[in-house]
Amino acid sequence: MHGNWLETRSLLSVFEEDAGTLTDYTNQLLQAMQRVYGAQNEMCLATQQLSKHLLAYEKQNFALGKGDEEMIFTLQYFSKVVDELNILHTELAKQLADTMVLPIIQFREKDLTEVSTLKDLFGLASNEHDVSMAKYSRLPKKRENEKLKAEVAKEVAGARRKQHLSSLQYYCALNALQYRKRVAMMEPMLGYTRSQINFFKKGAEMFSKKMDSFLSSVSSMVDSVQEELDAEAEAMRISQQDLLSGNESVYTPDFDVASPVINRNLIQKAGYLNLRNKTGLVTTTWDRLYFFTQGGNLMCQPRGAVAGGLIQDLDNCSVMAVDCEDRRYCFQITTPTGKPGITLQAEGKKEYEEWICAINNISRQIYLTDNPEAVAIKLNQTALQAVTPITSFGKKQEHLCPSQDVKHVEIQNDRMVPDEPASIPDSAELIAPGTPIQFDIVLPAMEFLDQNRGGRRTNPFGESEDGQKEDEEDSLLQQMFVVRFQGSMAVKSDHTIEVIYEAMRQVLAARAIHNIFRTTESHLMVTSHDLKLIDPQTQVIRTSFELARVTQFAAHQENKRLLGFVVCDAESAGENSKSAYVFESNTESEKICYAISLGKEIIEARKDPEALAQLMSSMPLTNDGKFKLQNDQSEDAAVHRDEQEESEA
Repeated sequence: MHGNWLETRSLLSVFEEDAGTLTDYTNQLLQAMQRVYGAQNEMCLATQQLSKHLLAYEKQNFALGKGDEEMIFTLQYFSKVVDELNILHTELAKQLADTMVLPIIQFREKDLTEVSTLKDLFGLASNEHDVSMAKYSRLPKKRENEKLKAEVAKEVAGARRKQHLSSLQYYCALNALQYRKRVAMMEPMLGYTRSQINFFKKGAEMFSKKMDSFLSSVSSMVDSVQEELDAEAEAMRISQQDLLSGNESVYTPDFDVASPVINRNLIQKAGYLNLRNKTGLVTTTWDRLYFFTQGGNLMCQPRGAVAGGLIQDLDNCSVMAVDCEDRRYCFQITTPTGKPGITLQAEGKKEYEEWICAINNISRQIYLTDNPEAVAIKLNQTALQAVTPITSFGKKQEHLCPSQDVKHVEIQNDRMVPDEPASIPDSAELIAPGTPIQFDIVLPAMEFLDQNRGGRRTNPFGESEDGQKEDEEDSLLQQMFVVRFQGSMAVKSDHTIEVIYEAMRQVLAARAIHNIFRTTESHLMVTSHDLKLIDPQTQVIRTSFELARVTQFAAHQENKRLLGFVVCDAESAGENSKSAYVFESNTESEKICYAISLGKEIIEARKDPEALAQLMSSMPLTNDGKFKLQNDQSEDAAVHRDEQEESEA
């Protein structure tokens, strides 16, 4: 029903504009006709007065009364003629009142007033529906009261039925008005013309039969229009009965919540949503407005507006479900820069999921393709297949670039990764099917502080608070990178870097298919002891991974900003003792891999003082004696500046 709402509203505005124009024109036409009738009525009074004055001539006492008898006789005859003409004028005035003025007054008072009244009733019914929908939207999600929910849903259904009935009656009246206005314009003029002809016929034979034939044809046309109106009114009455005899469930919101049929391939969507507006620091209001997509834009059309306005550019935006003020079915649109945009609430589960899917599809700019519907279906099928384990990595390799950075390959082969086996393992040998994926890493830094767990603040330049330097003082490597956590999952094997690629594939596919777009940004500090994830705002360490436990690490073969590593938990054994972590970096992930490799090499070199000294002599060092990565001085400085700005913000 929402799909055709925009078209219906556009047509309704045209019909309402037409009705308004017709009302103004009818009032002006009535004034003109009343002036004609007034003039004719004045003619009757004037002729009556004239006749009296002609008869009164006899009673005048003229000083010179020569020839008065003839004058009096003549004037008395003229008085009789005027009286006879006055009878004709009086009859003409009566006919003008009955056949010209009365029909246009009846049209204005009956048809136009009916349309105006039905419009007011439709507006009242719409307002009642809005009030009931607002009450339904405020139903709590956490403390559901089935009895209250049923009562409110019944109230919504009643309001919708009342609104539907009033809208049907209003639309029927607007349609009928198109026929009635044709009759209303012609019928008065037909009466006026006939009255004048009858007047002139009785005064003199001045009109020919040709005029009579013309008036007869006009009368036939009026009768024909009246017959069409009667047939159309009957058809609309039958259609109205059919529409009102439908299933009551169509008026009940979220009636299919148990098993809604969801279309995930939409590239356009329209319907009513609740828009959250912040009215203060902690107070918000919700407005129920009509939203629709147009190309890559989300449009909003308030009630009474003749067109929609742009509210959000959806290109490259992200959308995700959010918990909002104990309301159900809420989702938020985030801009490409990561800034939270508008928050919306859908009416039911079906609308909620379809809006998220549609916005996600539009954000990929599918609508610009030749066949957007087919592209949307294909992309969603691909996303479904992406989280289904495939039998061999050989299939995956067909769409992944087989080349790898030469320096990275050398580092892997020389320092930590043994030669790859001849056969590529199946995905099931690397990650168990159905393994859960974690999209948030540990706890947010502020929760650590709130729970008084002694969170440590770490300065990104190696200085700790309260003089605690511990690892940092002894670390020969400290390199900071800005990363965003994508997800982690348990893995079964860490003997090949293919496990990292498989984890990347499943994490990214799961994010796409479940419409999860939020990311946790952290600062990743690579030292010669461990990998630290630091909160950029508070500088509290979220978590850390001992470098010796990092058994595999690699950058994505196509997406150079994607990084993954496998961590082995020494305290547990079995398949769940290894976990893969996937991050997105602001810089090339190869640099992070190089830093991790260098850290592991320092660990090995520390076992032999001569090897450590040789390593330190072969690598550039910073002023404080720490290893310095090559070819990244200017870029790292820019990254540090950005990190400082982000932390201060």
